[in-house]
Amino acid sequence: MYGAIWRGLPGPWPVKLLILLAILAVLVWVLIQWVYPWVDTFLPDLLEDGDLGVSAAPPLS
Repeated sequence: MYGAIWRGLPGPWPVKLLILLAILAVLVWVLIQWVYPWVDTFLPDLLEDGDLGVSAAPPLS
């Protein structure tokens, strides 16, 4: 799959790398800007107590 994406990009490998990095940057921006806040609106409804904290494990001894 990744090979097909790489072969589908135009130009020599430095140009392909720049295009791929730009696509990844836009993808991350879209996720942070719209997708994650949208999912966050549903998260409290999915969790019973809404507690997302991490607690320390009790000692083994």
